[in-house]
Amino acid sequence: MKYAVIKHGGTQYLVSEGDQLVVNRLAEKEGEKIKINEVLLLVNEDKVTLGKPLVKEASVNAKIMKHFKGEKVRVAKFKAKTGYRRVTGFRSQLTLIEVEKITA
Repeated sequence: MKYAVIKHGGTQYLVSEGDQLVVNRLAEKEGEKIKINEVLLLVNEDKVTLGKPLVKEASVNAKIMKHFKGEKVRVAKFKAKTGYRRVTGFRSQLTLIEVEKITA
């Protein structure tokens, strides 16, 4: 089993080949391939490589599947005794990527 822990957009993900992840919106277009060089941990069969802080020779190749919006988050502001109420919503911009290959 080959898997890695990567850091992307300030968040760490445990990935293996063929996995699909939802990350914050990327600038690249759908169908493009990206290379993630920030690998923190790499496990290849029995060999474990721990980065200090990164594994230098490792990278993860992924393909952008689609861009989409997340679920709506309701934000409410309220102040007691003044009649002040405001409700707004927020939908985060997300990207679905598929991990194609983990190289060491």
